[in-house]
Amino acid sequence: MSPTIFNALAEPNRLKIVEVLRGRPSSVNEVSLLLKLRQPQTSKHLHVLAEAGLVSVKPVAQQRIYSLKAEPFIQLEDWVGSFHQYWNQRLDNLERHLKKG
Repeated sequence: MSPTIFNALAEPNRLKIVEVLRGRPSSVNEVSLLLKLRQPQTSKHLHVLAEAGLVSVKPVAQQRIYSLKAEPFIQLEDWVGSFHQYWNQRLDNLERHLKKG
């Protein structure tokens, strides 16, 4: 799992932008209006998300439409899922310990 992805998502406004894009692909102006951010600020955040590989951009007429890329989020889900076995094992050990006592 790339630390770049975590760094990009750690900033609250970028995480909000990801939530907006989860609903549907959007232009910089649409994201700015929804989140009440200035357009240059939104553009910078979208640039960071694109550099991290989380979003793609597609020019449509005079606008750039941003959308989420699936692959990094699938990798993130797989990484988080890898902890399920660890915690299940720990909880099973705790349960056995509590039953002994």
